[in-house]
Amino acid sequence: MKKNFYITQDGILKRRENTIYFVNKDKRVPIPIEQIHTIYITGNVTLSSQVLRLLSQKKIEVHIFNKHGFYTGSFYPREKYVSGSLIIKQAEHYLNYQKRIYLAKSFVRGAALNIKKNLAYFKISGVSNEIDLILAEMDSATSISEIMNIEARIRIKYYESLDSILPEDFSYVRRTRQPPENRFNALLSFLNSLLYSTILAELYHTQLNPTISYLHEPSERRFSLAYDISEIFKPFIVDRLIFYLINKRIIKTTHFIDDLNACLLNSEGKRIVLRYYDDRLKSTIKHKTLNRSVSYQFLIRLEAYKLIKHLLGLKVYKPFVIWW
Repeated sequence: MKKNFYITQDGILKRRENTIYFVNKDKRVPIPIEQIHTIYITGNVTLSSQVLRLLSQKKIEVHIFNKHGFYTGSFYPREKYVSGSLIIKQAEHYLNYQKRIYLAKSFVRGAALNIKKNLAYFKISGVSNEIDLILAEMDSATSISEIMNIEARIRIKYYESLDSILPEDFSYVRRTRQPPENRFNALLSFLNSLLYSTILAELYHTQLNPTISYLHEPSERRFSLAYDISEIFKPFIVDRLIFYLINKRIIKTTHFIDDLNACLLNSEGKRIVLRYYDDRLKSTIKHKTLNRSVSYQFLIRLEAYKLIKHLLGLKVYKPFVIWW
């Protein structure tokens, strides 16, 4: 099975024949390109067109994050799976308002149900009923803005409830993004960015066009379908990992930098988060339908396949909901 490759240090990617090396002042490391699924770069890395050509030949994506841990962009090789008929169906489900509304509501319902699973998992009482009341408004929602508002209110209730079980040094307080203002938000922003790029990598291995989305508005500057799907997977890939890192004292206050009004992970903190994030993606569960073990990362691709079946009229899409 191919694996993800993370570059957290500054350096240069160099090509020699059909091999790529990561080089800096301390070392020269060959990258096993035939074994690589996706490359994630959080350091300051220089790479040549020769490197990009080889990565394109091998169909390897590169996702780049800035020094603050924010996703900045991707090298997206020429698509290897292209289906004109599926793109037409994707566009049709966006242009047909009722079809778009159904998918937008599905993503939010999936997210809400997984959030409720987390509340039970974290043993936080009372909030689940409040989320049910907000989610009930979905039945009468007739616009994307209403659905987005419902999603936002559910997440506010959810995140605010987390302070009851978080240590004071990692309290949530309120959601802040660019820049995050405290340690919890710094972890949340970094891991959300990682999840977004992971979903994009999985979409690349399907025939879906990642620029056509339903809950989030399609944009010329981002692959917005990854944002749609990420709503479903944030609760159990991102949020549960954050609590694991905090509660096990794997991530500590010393792994953060306070910079003016921003709080950011330092280099060591990023390396720790990346290691445990990769482990989380490799974690497996016994799939109820397939009756075999699949990784968390492969669950994302299965979700994309479910969406394809819905778009083609083969099976109505139902969002993935965790059962553990």
